[in-house]
Amino acid sequence: MTRKMTLTFAAILLAGTASVQAADAESCKNVRFADVGWTDIQATTAVAGVVLDALGYSQEVQVLSVPVTYQSLKNEDMDVFLGNWMPSMAADVQPFLDDGSVETVAQNLDGAGYGLVVPTYAAEAGVKSLSDIGKFKDKFDGKIYGIEPGNDGNRIVLEMIADPANGLDGFELVESSEAGMLSQAEKALKNEEWIAFLGWTPHPVMGEMSIAYLDGMGDSGFGAATVHTNVRAGYTTECPNVGTLIKNLSFSLSMENQIMDAILKGEDANAAGLAWLKANPDAVKPWLEGVTTFDGGDAAAAVTAKLGM
Repeated sequence: MTRKMTLTFAAILLAGTASVQAADAESCKNVRFADVGWTDIQATTAVAGVVLDALGYSQEVQVLSVPVTYQSLKNEDMDVFLGNWMPSMAADVQPFLDDGSVETVAQNLDGAGYGLVVPTYAAEAGVKSLSDIGKFKDKFDGKIYGIEPGNDGNRIVLEMIADPANGLDGFELVESSEAGMLSQAEKALKNEEWIAFLGWTPHPVMGEMSIAYLDGMGDSGFGAATVHTNVRAGYTTECPNVGTLIKNLSFSLSMENQIMDAILKGEDANAAGLAWLKANPDAVKPWLEGVTTFDGGDAAAAVTAKLGM
């Protein structure tokens, strides 16, 4: 064999070896997601986990409050958070964006909504805006129902109660879980009692409720919303392959509603995500642009195999 042939063969061998090398460093194989306990974030995190598993990665999920989520990203204890609702969470995320410890890499959902809601019968009786709640303090029992402590929505409501201009003097915020708040709301609606609580879209349960969003929220952050993807600083550079996937992830209201509905009916989030992807395999295609499996293989083929298509 001539020297030229030997070098050519070596080049072909190296090229073949390179094609099966890991796309990311071994330290990138386990991807750590923060989940703040909201059903929509459970849904999107679960779908991401299904795809990661197909690509040869693993997913670790921890349920954390919003403040702890951002501190954990800063401390490099977490890698990804798919639930940055904006503009309501601007005050929560901005300090971490300012110091460069957290990065926003994508908008993963638009067309969302967030704010205070009341039953339609309360709206029809005169509760159209935030300032109307205080006019019916007895009807609302002086309470506004929120979700878990540390949540951005709760913070906004507390600021609203503290502002004399809103006429909410003497009101209290009742903090609970999403499930606890929904249970209270469903009970009130069944009995045609008045209740004011945090509402958002997408949400299959609230989407079926006869409720109305209140006006008069000003620049509070409530109203039309978009959801963004945050990562710890430098993550997509350290782990470019999985980082590309994370940046590519984009969801729809219909998708989230369907998966959330299954979760709220008791199905495991990962099973619900897998079922949705099997029924909607084309949704994955744009997520895989520029992405390989962890070992450098064909991402589309791996996901197709995972979905049993």
